[in-house]
Amino acid sequence: MLASEAAKLQIPRANRNLVHLATQTHYAFGMSESLTSEPPTVVSAQARVRSLHIPSPKRLARHSGGWHGFFPYYAGFPEDFASSVIASAGLAKTASVLDPWNGSGTTSFAASRLGLRSVGVDLNPVMAIVAKARALAPSEADTIEPLGHEILQRAERENAPIERNDPLSNWYGPSTAQCLRAIERSARVILLGRSTITDSDVRLENISSIASAYYIALFALCRQLIGKFRSSNPTWLRIPRVGERRVGVPKADIYQAYRAILRDMAQSLALGISRTDDVAPSNIMVADSSTEKIPGKFDLVLTSPPYCTRIDYTAATRIELAVIAPLVRQSVGDLSRQMMGSTRVPLLMPEVQDTWGSTCLQFLEQVRKHRSKASSGYYTRTHLDYFAKLSKSMANIASAMKDGGISIIVAQDSYYKDISNPLPSIIVEMAEMSSLRLVRREDFSTGRTIAASHPYGRNYRSMSVATESVLCFVKGKGR
Repeated sequence: MLASEAAKLQIPRANRNLVHLATQTHYAFGMSESLTSEPPTVVSAQARVRSLHIPSPKRLARHSGGWHGFFPYYAGFPEDFASSVIASAGLAKTASVLDPWNGSGTTSFAASRLGLRSVGVDLNPVMAIVAKARALAPSEADTIEPLGHEILQRAERENAPIERNDPLSNWYGPSTAQCLRAIERSARVILLGRSTITDSDVRLENISSIASAYYIALFALCRQLIGKFRSSNPTWLRIPRVGERRVGVPKADIYQAYRAILRDMAQSLALGISRTDDVAPSNIMVADSSTEKIPGKFDLVLTSPPYCTRIDYTAATRIELAVIAPLVRQSVGDLSRQMMGSTRVPLLMPEVQDTWGSTCLQFLEQVRKHRSKASSGYYTRTHLDYFAKLSKSMANIASAMKDGGISIIVAQDSYYKDISNPLPSIIVEMAEMSSLRLVRREDFSTGRTIAASHPYGRNYRSMSVATESVLCFVKGKGR
């Protein structure tokens, strides 16, 4: 019985997580052209799922060049995967697409380019800027360098000293941090209007694509200057040790590097000039899919949840969060704790639910009983936090779908020590609790895993191959 399996965990039930910061945004869709004018009822949802073209969701090196090379943030799948799946879904011209873990905006970008309206949700404000910049129209390429010159001219006139608690000072010496902040402040003053920065709040979901592009250039500049602090994972930056020398770069070199990045961005964007600027609207929300009710009803969900491998996704965007610190009202620590897959123990223990499914409860029991240090304490609690957020997110996803709608979730299995974590199977059981029926599953073997880079994992197992599963659900009867 599920209840008895939950009891075996010997974990006290507690109040639900009270952390709740994300702002809910209502969105009015406009009409747009789509892949087909036929209503989805002409072909049954199950038949459409079976006819989906599902390539491998693995990301390859060829996916990281050109314009998209300016967005080196981990994504669950590449653009060609998203485009292939969406284009083969038989959606009507009035259909809308949702990604509740939008990340760098792969789903929203692909849907928009296919003429479908979309909503992308992510808790990390950096990802909202990334997704917005990614959607910049090729027709804007010619404005990037001239406007960048104006930003640097204004920054040159800045003489405000760097604030003592400015997070850029974690990595850069005073004059370098001051120069970088002056560029950011200049871009903020020139490009962000009152719909983004109000008298009482900052609404990054309203930032324009062109403004976001200059923040992306500044992200790239900061990463370029900070090479000595890269960790074993090249996308992550470590915090300097006490007494360690910070980075110092002359202002002229910083300006030259920023201009070079803007020039490369303009050239890369211009190469996509064959893409039409007549695309469907995409709404990017800074919100938490585990606590927010997502506004609207969607025909298709295409997404990939964060890995269940204790990854601090805020650590992957430390420098970016430092750059946009004046625009963020939440501390990095609080954001990290709120993120799904956080390495931080929740302030309040999540309540164990039978609706997580027997596979999840059995896995948690194995973790609790593992012989390794802290398995019964810290590691059990962080896994509980992950599955609590996943379960709530699955319920919110189902609630946001139309009856007969399709949900496609890409998930990867993993290991805790030597214990298999069958995340795709766990998602299937949670989805069933929310009236989402599995119609199709495609599995792909992959050796590219973040967990495989952890040196201690080899103490428990010799293989680092994982299975990436594409899970296709239909809500309700779905015919």
